[in-house]
Amino acid sequence: MSAALILGCLWVLASAVTAMLPMRAQMLPGLVLLAAAPMLLVWIGREHGWLWLAAGLFAFLSMFRRPLAYFARRALGRIPAELRE
Repeated sequence: MSAALILGCLWVLASAVTAMLPMRAQMLPGLVLLAAAPMLLVWIGREHGWLWLAAGLFAFLSMFRRPLAYFARRALGRIPAELRE
């Protein structure tokens, strides 16, 4: 097994551990995992092809669907109701 896939497996384990933390403690490790994911996915795709890239992308989108939806709404100018003042 290559280094890219081993690192991908470690990323999945780290994200599962992060999800078990209290919500206040999830922010920093979650942002680090969110930032590292695209680089890791590109590396996996370059070494193992588009099928492994698609599997990794599916896992990434599945685990980070809520934060990604939040950032998409913010980018489109739709501020969530709980943040409006």
